[in-house]
Amino acid sequence: MRTSEGVWSADHVRLQRGGTLKQARIVWKTYGTLSPKRDNVILYPTSYGAHHTDIEWLVDVRHCLDPSRYFIVIPNMMTNGLSSSPSNTPDFPQVTTFDNVMLQRQMLVELFGIDRLKLVYGWSMGAQQAYHWGALFGEAVERIVVNCGSAKTAPHNFVFLEGIRTTLQAAATPQQGLRAMGRIYAGWALSQTFYRREMWRGLGFDSLEDFLVRSWEANFLRRDRDDLLAQLFTWQHGDISANDLYRGDLQMALAGIKAKVLLMPSATDLYFQTDDNREELPHLKYGKLVEIPSVWGHRAGNPRDNPEDAAFIDAQVEALLND
Repeated sequence: MRTSEGVWSADHVRLQRGGTLKQARIVWKTYGTLSPKRDNVILYPTSYGAHHTDIEWLVDVRHCLDPSRYFIVIPNMMTNGLSSSPSNTPDFPQVTTFDNVMLQRQMLVELFGIDRLKLVYGWSMGAQQAYHWGALFGEAVERIVVNCGSAKTAPHNFVFLEGIRTTLQAAATPQQGLRAMGRIYAGWALSQTFYRREMWRGLGFDSLEDFLVRSWEANFLRRDRDDLLAQLFTWQHGDISANDLYRGDLQMALAGIKAKVLLMPSATDLYFQTDDNREELPHLKYGKLVEIPSVWGHRAGNPRDNPEDAAFIDAQVEALLND
């Protein structure tokens, strides 16, 4: 598989909430070959706390993001520790999903001459970015997959994140905060049924405590606390209508999406709930809702270790790409 990676930058970037980045950087990686007509491009944004290396498992000839057919671009979100973030940028300002997708658009044009996307595929915060792409760039986006995401962060989702934010800020040390964050997150990201059935045993863990320590605590200990806090802000303020184009009118923003939209929530997701997508669906011109029938909660949308859900997602996305 042909791959390429690098860092793209833009100087003196004015942000949506009034701050300025003297130099905004996006770390990116591509997979596959760009067609002569530049008509085979899939954008695959990162999710909360993730680097491109955490999500690139889906870029595979055995999955829907097939690099033998498509040119797949993963832009790392600002605040994820690779692209511009508090850990690598002094006096880092608040950034929004709007800021991220505007820079991604500029990057694609300047680096690759790409002005149209076959698909934007996103899970979780990546799904919020996919929704923003559809709402902001109209004719430039043919399809979007909103996998366990929403057009606007729901109130209950916001409250969940408040618990994470206050835990990180109240801890005596960053490491203590990150360990506590992992344990809280473990209860939200997977369903009650997952734990009742002790499905963590199938992932190679000997006990529930082993799962919490080696999976959840370890996952967040890889990251910088301030980066995670900054990305929480971006998540909490996710809203495709929060811009001058739609002026807070969410229904108008949904109706403004010209792309074919696949809404793909998980039946057991505890914070990006199917009901959010059900309320969005009637306002979409070309929308379809297909629920992942899974007990893996939010993690059903990123089923690296869950072949059944991966096969379900592959089939739905391939159908959309062939439509």
